[in-house]
Amino acid sequence: MTNKTIRVATDVGGTFTDLVCFETDHGTGESRIITAKSDTTPPNFEQGVLNVLEKGGVDPKAVDFLAHGTTVVINALTERKGVKVGLITTEGFRDTLEIARGNRPDFFNLHYEKPKPFVPRYLRRELPGRMSYKGEELKPLDLGGLPAILDDFRKDGVEAIAICFLHSYANTAHEQAALAEVQKLWPGVSVVSSHQITREWREYERSNTAVLSAYVQPTAERYLSRLKNGLVEKGFARSLYIMQSNCGVDSLESVAKIPITMVESGPASGFWGAAELGKLIGEPNVLALDIGGTTAKCSLIENGEVKIKTDYWIERDRTSAGYPIMVPVVDLVEIGNGGGSIAWVDDFGKLHVGPQSAGAKPGPAAYGRGGDKATTTDANLWLGRINKDYFCGGEVVADMKAAEAAIKAVGDKLGVHADEAARGIIRIANNNMVNALKLVSLNRGHDPRDFTLVVFGGGGAMHGVALGAELGVKKVVVPKGASVFSAWGMMMSDLRRDYFVTRLADLKKGAAAGIEAAFAEAEELAKAQFAAEGVDPAKVRFLRYGKFRYQNQEHTTEVLIEGTVSDDRLAAIEAAFHETYEREYTYRLDAPVEMVGIHLVASAEVGKLTMRKREATDAKSEIALKGHRDVDYALEGVHKAAIYDGTRLEPGMSFTGPAIVEDPGTTVVIHPGNRVEIDGYGNIHIHLG
Repeated sequence: MTNKTIRVATDVGGTFTDLVCFETDHGTGESRIITAKSDTTPPNFEQGVLNVLEKGGVDPKAVDFLAHGTTVVINALTERKGVKVGLITTEGFRDTLEIARGNRPDFFNLHYEKPKPFVPRYLRRELPGRMSYKGEELKPLDLGGLPAILDDFRKDGVEAIAICFLHSYANTAHEQAALAEVQKLWPGVSVVSSHQITREWREYERSNTAVLSAYVQPTAERYLSRLKNGLVEKGFARSLYIMQSNCGVDSLESVAKIPITMVESGPASGFWGAAELGKLIGEPNVLALDIGGTTAKCSLIENGEVKIKTDYWIERDRTSAGYPIMVPVVDLVEIGNGGGSIAWVDDFGKLHVGPQSAGAKPGPAAYGRGGDKATTTDANLWLGRINKDYFCGGEVVADMKAAEAAIKAVGDKLGVHADEAARGIIRIANNNMVNALKLVSLNRGHDPRDFTLVVFGGGGAMHGVALGAELGVKKVVVPKGASVFSAWGMMMSDLRRDYFVTRLADLKKGAAAGIEAAFAEAEELAKAQFAAEGVDPAKVRFLRYGKFRYQNQEHTTEVLIEGTVSDDRLAAIEAAFHETYEREYTYRLDAPVEMVGIHLVASAEVGKLTMRKREATDAKSEIALKGHRDVDYALEGVHKAAIYDGTRLEPGMSFTGPAIVEDPGTTVVIHPGNRVEIDGYGNIHIHLG
């Protein structure tokens, strides 16, 4: 019997598939960390996972814990690669998807067109029956027309069915009956009802969420099945956990039923990892930034807590209202700015970076795979920030002629030299990312000077210092293994589920009993679901949140509720709401407060990693010094920078910029005057100034 524990996490990104493996020897107490990256392999994403396991030398037979994050759901939605869906809804409400919301972003466009529903009108069918908003049955459900509806769906090639009835958040009986009858009349069809996903009100959002979940369900089921089978064939015999958008993992079996919950699984794990890292290093207030090959994503973490919300939209921009998905998702801002983002000049001679991306194929021009468009990565190479002789950790020979031609083409359109064009690309990319970071901090009443900027992903460390200086943060931290940090975050995650239930209550004497009953009911449901999957109910932990608003307002603000809800605690809960509301919106009202719903977080530990701190060594940073080279810092000009080997940095080492730290997965750009320290976990702390 082995005396080792092997924990593995894999993360499928738009360009690369990442692996982190922690191997702990219980005899010696020593740990070995393995990281690896391989190309993502669309459309057979599971092959990339198997490839990266092989590349990292990890034998699936020996793995004790495996967590997996994937972009398969968001890709299926944005690329329209789901299946044909039929919707069954309440009589008179088939056009809810078409009506949508009136809050269109392009307000003065007289030719504005709403986003096209994922289900055409002829596939949206109705059944008689009606619930009130209090959950009272106003009209019995009539399933007499269901067989004919399903016959029509079969003839039209429908592969998945969504069910969403009016006010089913208050009473699920009609949806449950319809769901059971569909499964009886059409065994094996992919079907989901809205109450299985969420019990929050807002009919359009709930309907669209059910439809999008049905749309991706067969695709996700096939992917997860192929992944599981591929791992089993290699000898993997443990449970496979899937990263969710709520910063927790869940069982493969649970996720396969409602795959829409992993719509943002990759970013969620990175931000959870940033929160856990903040606790380790004594920095609970963190601005987290993940720069990958295609996008940059950021989130704010306060007091070690990652904010989760259900107001999530895809494809929402300045000209489109997008599509709502009412599932718990980490509160983030995402922009099309990554290492592969393409630089282009518009008809007015203005330089832009992104949102178009060179992707994995052909990739940046310097990859030598046929790409001829200048990207952020090409600009970083041209300015000497990335080592052309150590490109992608030495695995790729940088095609500098292609990079030069691509950057020169941008410069010619602007009427400037290639060097100036490359600087412009970096500065505009940085400006785009600063604006995104302001959206999650300044725009929500937070002062960036109170936060530490944690940067990760393949490109985070290249831009982190410039962004941190612009925002005035306390310092910038580059985690050890930053390029595969999202995978690391999965191993810090718990088994987690979020329960949202709409429950209206004025915050006045006598309301506490109803609020407490709502929490108790949700907690019993959570315990039952965990117990059915073999999780000891005694190990399940709960966090309670309430969603509150001023009476007659439209939207809510979430407040943490500690302990049992009683009438004598309502005043304290109301005071917490006033404080939270004022911080976010800069004012408070002298108006009654009402609760709109509850948010219960249920979690249980399933092999969470424990990090060990190493003591500082007497080794000097000079042993990691590789040499010097000229580096163009864009705003600060060209400096001769010290080049350090990131794999040889030890706890306790320190040095001052200008410098570059080269790691197999990323490059850390340290500007002139920055002071650098390596902590006991191998993280790089960059003090600005």
